[in-house]
Amino acid sequence: MSSVRGLLSGSTAARIALTLWVGGMWITGYLVAPVLFNMLDKQTAGDVAGQLFTIMSYVGLGCATLLLMDASTAGKAMWKQASVRLVIVMVLIVMIGQWVLQPMMVELKAQGLDQAAVATQFGRLHGVAQVLFMINSLLGLALVVFPDIRTTEA
Repeated sequence: MSSVRGLLSGSTAARIALTLWVGGMWITGYLVAPVLFNMLDKQTAGDVAGQLFTIMSYVGLGCATLLLMDASTAGKAMWKQASVRLVIVMVLIVMIGQWVLQPMMVELKAQGLDQAAVATQFGRLHGVAQVLFMINSLLGLALVVFPDIRTTEA
């Protein structure tokens, strides 16, 4: 049985990228956004938070690219790394949030959230986005806490 190296047993740049991505998600989602909603009116806080989440989506995609490029030095064995699979799942979640849910929520906001049906639909989409964000932040935490996540070849 041979094992493949974990995603973060590679370069310093990969470790920094993961720190930036996961730390940025946690700071934005669990510190900055709540503070915004406590200090600003709901509309302004939502607009600022939405912009911050968009920025973090692109930061995450850039960091994931760097992580996967670093992992690719393992050749085909990279696909056996659980950490690589987690990063790919995280990228898919970011893409769903940024290019599926976000445009739908922007469209609903443009229709006016004062209409009950529109507000209900917006609330549902926002709830889905929050759950996906939480899943992503926990997957990222797993990568930070268990940097040598590996799978083995039978």
